[in-house]
Amino acid sequence: MSKDHAEKTAALYRMVTPGHLCPYGLKSKDLLERQGFRVLDYHLKTREETKDFMERHGVETTPQAFIGGERIGGYDDLRVHFGLASPQETRSDASYQPVIAIFSVALLLALALSWHQFGTLFTLRAAEWFIALSMTLLAIQKLQDVEGFSTMFLTYDLLARRWVIYSKIYPFAEGLAGILMTAGALTWIAAPVAFLIGAIGAASIINAVYIERRTLKCACAGGGSKVPLGFVSLTESCMMMAMGTWMPLKSLLF
Repeated sequence: MSKDHAEKTAALYRMVTPGHLCPYGLKSKDLLERQGFRVLDYHLKTREETKDFMERHGVETTPQAFIGGERIGGYDDLRVHFGLASPQETRSDASYQPVIAIFSVALLLALALSWHQFGTLFTLRAAEWFIALSMTLLAIQKLQDVEGFSTMFLTYDLLARRWVIYSKIYPFAEGLAGILMTAGALTWIAAPVAFLIGAIGAASIINAVYIERRTLKCACAGGGSKVPLGFVSLTESCMMMAMGTWMPLKSLLF
């Protein structure tokens, strides 16, 4: 076997049992193949076989990949090895991906509605829909696990700490305000609700992050959120305050 060919061969040990097919094993195999490696795919077919393998190699998890006889590690280690991620990224569980996804979808939906209604993408109504739809989508994330959201929310929200039930009311209030603002209906309900929860949220975030200097996760995308509490969270609260202010003004001006 030539040196070049040997360098492009990797051995992968992953769990493939009747009751469990390791997703990270599949991702590791796919990554190696996309990097041009011929994968020697070894299946660990029982829990006992997997345990023996881990004890033999002094590791705590599978899959495990070997390149040129050297153990690289699991999927995250492979990503670092190939320069697709930094060690800091793989160690950290913080991620803005959930809110980026939500805001991106809300923006595209708002533009689509604007195109459908007015025949053009960029309208004032599209900006309003963007904020309203963002609120609605964020509320859906929270409503999937209200108890989990409440637990995380209580770590920083000033009103929830004094009135715990507010931590369970919040997702419903945000969703209601977002839906009403999307429809442009019952502004007298939607506007004060949006402004109130936005203002309390902004004050809470400023207190926790910029005054107390605490490092926390934001409950904005639900109780299991990995989004860091900070600028993005504050922006969301300010957007709700802006909509809560703008909607009554709009009805007076137009």
